[in-house]
Amino acid sequence: MDGWRYQPPTAPWLSILYEDDDLVVIDKPGGLLSVPGRAADRQDSAFTRLAADRPALRVVHRLDMDTSGVILFAKSRPAERSLDRQFQARRIGKRYRARVWGHPPTRAGLIDLPLARSRREIRSHVSFSGGKAARTAYTVIERRSDSTAELDLRPQTGRSHQLRVHLKALGHPILGDRFYAPPDVIALAPQLMLHAQWLSAFQPTTGAPLDFTAPLPAAWRR
Repeated sequence: MDGWRYQPPTAPWLSILYEDDDLVVIDKPGGLLSVPGRAADRQDSAFTRLAADRPALRVVHRLDMDTSGVILFAKSRPAERSLDRQFQARRIGKRYRARVWGHPPTRAGLIDLPLARSRREIRSHVSFSGGKAARTAYTVIERRSDSTAELDLRPQTGRSHQLRVHLKALGHPILGDRFYAPPDVIALAPQLMLHAQWLSAFQPTTGAPLDFTAPLPAAWRR
């Protein structure tokens, strides 16, 4: 979007949370693509930055460009297969933090709304005719005096833009969400206030449980 003002940092190049022979886990900054796009000016990404000295690197999952937080990559084909199976079996745990406009009426709940992808653009929308099942559990962490709230989100499915569309449908768009929030809510934050805070998985070779936490970006502390 022409007016979008947040740019991914180049220093530090990437914040690596964990690395072994099978995988590498980073704290992706908001504004950085997970994988390169098609256009020449969209080649900078978490993947290309890591693959520069990890030639066998493979994509396992992605975060939206505007979303910050934990993302992992496989370093071999066997590791990729193991992690793919974990995602398919829903053995990968994920939790997000979001700051939204307004105060949800209940302390916790489940948003169960099917989603479909718009054909001519990257946005998704709620669709009861042809949409795919999508479920997001949420808990209110704090109701703030500035009419915003912080939520803990636990996606039970992995649809495109699921958390952003679900919260908009709930009537509580995410601050700084340039795709789904109204202009006054976009203006309340310098970037999308959605952060992949925690992820758990099993080490592809040993099966040992692993979990990773990414600290909230500086924008959250302002």
